[in-house]
Amino acid sequence: MYKFLLCWRYLRTRYIALVSIVSVMLGVATLIVTNAVMEGFTDEFAKRNNGILADITFESRSLDGVADADAHMREIRRVAGDYIDGMSPTVVVPAILGYSVGKDYRTLQITVVGIDEESYATVSNFGRCLQHPENRRDLDFLLKDGGYDTVDFQADDLALAAQRPAMVNAGWRWRRQLYREHRAAIAPPGSLDGNPFSRRSATTSAKQYVLRAQDPLTASAPEGEDFDPMREQHIGCVLGISIGSFRTSDCVDHFLILPGHDVEITYPSAGKPPKPLSAKFTVVDFCDSKMAEADSTLAFVPIRKLQELRGLIDPSTGVARFNSIQIRLKPGADVKKVCSLLRDNPNFDPFAYAVGTWRDKQAPLLSAIHLEIILLNILLFLIIAVAGFGILAIFLMIVVEKTRDIGVLKSLGASGSGVMGIFLMYGLSLGIVGAGVGTVLGLVFVYYINEIAGGVSWLMNTPVFDRSVYQFEKIPTTIDWLTITLIVSGAMIIAILASILPAWRAARLHPVEALRYE
Repeated sequence: MYKFLLCWRYLRTRYIALVSIVSVMLGVATLIVTNAVMEGFTDEFAKRNNGILADITFESRSLDGVADADAHMREIRRVAGDYIDGMSPTVVVPAILGYSVGKDYRTLQITVVGIDEESYATVSNFGRCLQHPENRRDLDFLLKDGGYDTVDFQADDLALAAQRPAMVNAGWRWRRQLYREHRAAIAPPGSLDGNPFSRRSATTSAKQYVLRAQDPLTASAPEGEDFDPMREQHIGCVLGISIGSFRTSDCVDHFLILPGHDVEITYPSAGKPPKPLSAKFTVVDFCDSKMAEADSTLAFVPIRKLQELRGLIDPSTGVARFNSIQIRLKPGADVKKVCSLLRDNPNFDPFAYAVGTWRDKQAPLLSAIHLEIILLNILLFLIIAVAGFGILAIFLMIVVEKTRDIGVLKSLGASGSGVMGIFLMYGLSLGIVGAGVGTVLGLVFVYYINEIAGGVSWLMNTPVFDRSVYQFEKIPTTIDWLTITLIVSGAMIIAILASILPAWRAARLHPVEALRYE
């Protein structure tokens, strides 16, 4: 009982121990906040990657792909059908996008993805990332007559959501305005209504337009006498939102391209050697996946049309070639097991096919994040180690200062293990108090981290968390109680370890030697 009484007395009266308590408290709080933020960013990254990519990608190692997606999907279902929820074939090809901004013609490198609009939404969250409500329900690659979102509907807090005022005009309204201005600029004097494109027979327009509007695959007639861009569109395409826009620090998206704008995509043909080909497309929507890499490089088009343009369809049989099959698994399915089943299938030659998950595709980045988390934890844990050295120094001072008291205790019958237990229990109590207060402080900081960041930004007159850079409305955090338990346990273990040497020295004191000069 005397051990507990002495520990409680030292905690209340030995104010120098507050130094150690504060050190442990700050170390624990810092580790909790850092891990919560890092885990938040990692979870958000994983959720967004798995949202735009399927669970498993079965792909050809050749850019020209392999033939007959239906036969491959039947074989995949035969091998692992019990675990599969959905599949969708795709065609992927590197390309160059060209578009006009005023009098400037700009180009950039992109990746064109041909998708089946009916099945692709079943293997990814692609449909949820689109900016028109009708496309989110059912994508058809047709330009809409307005109704595009003017704020980032995916934001958790719409008050902090990115504003997109230019999207008010998106769609047919923007397309007509764009071509009206273009025609007015190039109209020769004396032309009919100032419009050189209006030399069009009255009997060709209505029926032909209705057919093209219903089928985006036929909506790519060459410009000329039979194509009216004021009422018709080219093949529809969905661009990553960062391809046609940029975000400023006031969280407003400014658009260089809007739905209704025509772009030109240059891509390689299939065969040997590949030749550069190009086709015009009409932007019908944007994909905002919240992944900078995807949003700045991907363009989605109808798969059948891309197969036609690249020459991937056998003219004699009508069988098309594909690059990959995106696979979504049922909830709870073992991803590694399904990958192994597909890789071990003798019908899938490993020299011709590759099977991997979205984590495999993002392995370098995920490894870098994991390494960063480990290094940060090691470096920040040194703060608690410093607190341990403080406890060691303080306890050595206490042993020297309390030599007489230790001698009295031992002369009254206290054993060496009892004296040692006093110091070990005192060290544990410092660890418990410091870790407990640090845990509470860290959790409170995590809970109010966005308000704290806003206050620091106001105080320093500079943004601490720039939403235009991270594409988040607020700092993401994730509380992992296992991590918190390990941090608290580690702090208490360090406090106990730092107490062992002073406790051992106190236990070895002989009562006669301790009282000789008293």
